[in-house]
Amino acid sequence: MCGICGFSGRANKIFLRKMTDSIIHRGPDENGFYSDGRVNLGIRRLSIIDVETGHQPMHNEDKSVWSVVNGEIYNYKELRQELEKKGHRFYTDHSDTEVIVHLYEEHGSDFIHRLNGMFAIALWDTVKDKLLLIRDRMGVKPLFYTVVKNTLIFGSEIKAILSHPYYDREMNYEAVYHYFTFKNVPAPLTAFKGIHSLKPGEILTYTNGRTSTETWWKIRFIENEEYSEEYVMWKISTLLEDSVRLRMRSDVAFGAYLSGGVDSSAVVALMSRFSDKPIKTFALGYDDEFKNKEADLHYARKVSKAYNTEHYEYTMSHNELVDEIDNVIDAFDQPFSGTISTYFLSKLIKKHVKVALSGDGADELFGSYLSHRVAQPMYHFNRLYDRVKSNSLTKEEEQLFAPCTIDFLEELYGKSNGDESKWRYHLYISGDEEKEHLLSDYFKSSLGNTNSFSIIQNNFIRLSAKDPLNRILEMEWNTQLPDQVLAFVDSLSMAHSVEVRSPFLDYRLVEFVATIPGKMKIKGGNVKDILKKTTAPLLSKEIIKRPKEGFVLPVFDWMVEDLKDYSSDILSENNLKRHNLLNSDAIKGLLQDYYSGNKKDVGKIWNLMMFQLWWEKFFG
Repeated sequence: MCGICGFSGRANKIFLRKMTDSIIHRGPDENGFYSDGRVNLGIRRLSIIDVETGHQPMHNEDKSVWSVVNGEIYNYKELRQELEKKGHRFYTDHSDTEVIVHLYEEHGSDFIHRLNGMFAIALWDTVKDKLLLIRDRMGVKPLFYTVVKNTLIFGSEIKAILSHPYYDREMNYEAVYHYFTFKNVPAPLTAFKGIHSLKPGEILTYTNGRTSTETWWKIRFIENEEYSEEYVMWKISTLLEDSVRLRMRSDVAFGAYLSGGVDSSAVVALMSRFSDKPIKTFALGYDDEFKNKEADLHYARKVSKAYNTEHYEYTMSHNELVDEIDNVIDAFDQPFSGTISTYFLSKLIKKHVKVALSGDGADELFGSYLSHRVAQPMYHFNRLYDRVKSNSLTKEEEQLFAPCTIDFLEELYGKSNGDESKWRYHLYISGDEEKEHLLSDYFKSSLGNTNSFSIIQNNFIRLSAKDPLNRILEMEWNTQLPDQVLAFVDSLSMAHSVEVRSPFLDYRLVEFVATIPGKMKIKGGNVKDILKKTTAPLLSKEIIKRPKEGFVLPVFDWMVEDLKDYSSDILSENNLKRHNLLNSDAIKGLLQDYYSGNKKDVGKIWNLMMFQLWWEKFFG
């Protein structure tokens, strides 16, 4: 795991070192540089595989191909054996990164289809005068780029680009406008004008001063209605077990996140099969007595005891959140109001291991969030709406609405008329109409013709899935997963130089689960039904039946009392006047309404707070 960066054009060691220094947290072990007058490559390395000889940048036998890589290639052993049989000669002992330059020699840019891993790659072909920037299938590893003064500049984090003297910092109004709906900036946009995010499964080619991008992998949901539960369970179990096995390849100590939920607990259970010593596990708790959060530690301890893990816990309070929030903002580079728990637990993990496996991706594959729970019931509610209005539903038909109530579905139907893009739009934090009141006239005058609803519509138009649940899963797999979920996992763990590996994101498992009908994923209102049945032999019944409790901080609980003064200060009229981007009267009314007892807008307040803190850090 590392941080990479670089730029085209003449060599400049000062520029390159400044960029690598900005992302030293991603790779504190060593740095590496390559410059030839046409391309400059830089890396900060976190040594995981082949610690002694796996230095980057890597090159092939005649040094005509060079590469820097952020991530891990899990099937590197098998690939290396194949390449050696074909005559390729390696100069490292067992580096996973060196296989890339030789695979490129053998297969050209198609080599990426052979990789099983998480990666952001910069590969320079000196003969063809071609630079490739490549992002992994799921978007686990980020990669950003811009073109300024005919120079391509790229980096694992935006701050690396901001460190290059050619880029003049400027806010992207369109991107920030969408943040207020999605809680994150949607790719390929970023919060900085002219800087773009390479999308998951995308490759950028830079040659002769020109850039072009193309998609090399995309998830396809093609449901197979002939599957039996027995076959699906066997297939998931086989793929997940092998995925865990591969992700335990490491030359340094590793452990696992453990929240006590099905996903992380199943990963820990499978890890124990491949280790002859106790797995190190890590859980997050809080000083405050939140019953829903106390359950995390309770169940994590049960799993730890069942599998004899070496268990560690980290306890935090609202005071630590306030003390560290500036560092959290710095880790993202962009406004972000999603989950930030990973930052705090990674502080503990760093003291014990460099690598931790997690259960990330399971919710997005098998269905767990509110939007997932709504998908099938809303489909049936729309189909049976006349019978709902005439109060003539049968008991069997009413059961199709589980786990939603008829009142909830009727309210959402009234806003959307059952249209999937519209009802999903109404579940986001702020719609276009609300933003009309929250944003200042100055902000809106800088926007041009844009709205967030059109982004959602376009995301639905391009879907391959037919099943109502799978359509939501596919839409969010392409958007919310890489832009929000994987973004916080990567940014907040790498802020502490911790590498996170997610077995549920193995492309073989992902491609198979995309063929499972939605009725197996959420069944009778039970989320992740087929995954729970698959993992039942590994876990106790109380873990399997435990209600979903996300790995999130109790920020909204804290804001009622502990963070009241803090939030009011951040969003004070004096602070808002510094940029004149938000409507201070509307924000004041929102705060007064909230602290008068109306708690429904707490997410909006947190969203606005995180924007204000981001602006002050990068523009204030």
